[in-house]
Amino acid sequence: MLRPVGDAPTQYAQPVGRSLPPPPGRPVAPPRHRAPRRPVEPPTEVIPRFEDDRDDYEDPQDDLDRDDLDRDDLDRDERAGADRHEPEYPPEGPLRKVVRGTGEALITLGLVVLLFVVYEVYVTDLISAGKQDDVTSALDEEWKDSNTVAADPQREVKYDLLDGKAFAKIYIPVFGADYKFSIVEGTTDKDLETGPGHYKGTALPGEKGNFAVAGHRVGKGSPFNDLDLLSSCDAIVVETQASWFVYRMLPKNSEVAGWASRASDPRCKDVAPLSGPYSKTQGQEIVLPSAGEVINEVPYNEAQVPEDQLKSLMTLTTCHPRFSDKQRLIVHATLAQHYPKSDGFLPPELKEQ
Repeated sequence: MLRPVGDAPTQYAQPVGRSLPPPPGRPVAPPRHRAPRRPVEPPTEVIPRFEDDRDDYEDPQDDLDRDDLDRDDLDRDERAGADRHEPEYPPEGPLRKVVRGTGEALITLGLVVLLFVVYEVYVTDLISAGKQDDVTSALDEEWKDSNTVAADPQREVKYDLLDGKAFAKIYIPVFGADYKFSIVEGTTDKDLETGPGHYKGTALPGEKGNFAVAGHRVGKGSPFNDLDLLSSCDAIVVETQASWFVYRMLPKNSEVAGWASRASDPRCKDVAPLSGPYSKTQGQEIVLPSAGEVINEVPYNEAQVPEDQLKSLMTLTTCHPRFSDKQRLIVHATLAQHYPKSDGFLPPELKEQ
């Protein structure tokens, strides 16, 4: 609303908008056309590329989704737990305690037996190998003058037989070129831990009578582990300070009847079934530990045998079966060949396989 000013003709205190007419006497200016105003563009904002920081970017929505999933899993587990009942076990009675205690005792016993087997089979082999090396080295030192002894036929070979001391070596070619053990005097447990042991009082290598040797089958070097694999006519070579003695296994009882068919085998040339006082002596057999007659001068014969009827035999004994001492495995062999020692000479029998 417009307010009049004094008595003057009606004037407008202030034009409002552009619809009022211009004052009287002023020419009307033509309307001016203004250029449209351009919108002001906001400054450019650089937004980092998503792939530049995708490893560090964490969407808050992910945490919300994860919380929802965890809550759903928790609710589901609680519902499942409400429906599941823990089984109720009956109280442990005396019988149950006895059974459990017996089972624990058997498990403990089994572990002890297993450790014992490992010790007997592997650890004792390592210990015996060291002792065998020691007595072999000592024997080699003692034999340094063996050529002098062999070159003098008038010089009698004497064995220095001391308990646990080596005096000869044994080779079994069919067991491999590396099969070699030094034979010690005596058959006590301590002696046999070192290597095969000579039964005291039995014949010596090459002599008439029965040269008897014992050895372990499992553990403590296991020198006679494969003794059951020997066949008739296989060679057993014994080396002493002055000589090589070649023994060959006698025929087995089952081979005696058809032994004539083996005559063409050159290894069996000096081997034949024995008769007379030796009729019970065969190549291989199983006996009880109490059968001490197997190492008699004439095996299984207690009678006195004339000197001219005595033969030079070798007997090997070991436990049977493996891992047991309930029986004894016996191998009898007869002397087939003798070679004096000389520089560079080795018996051809050592190459037999």
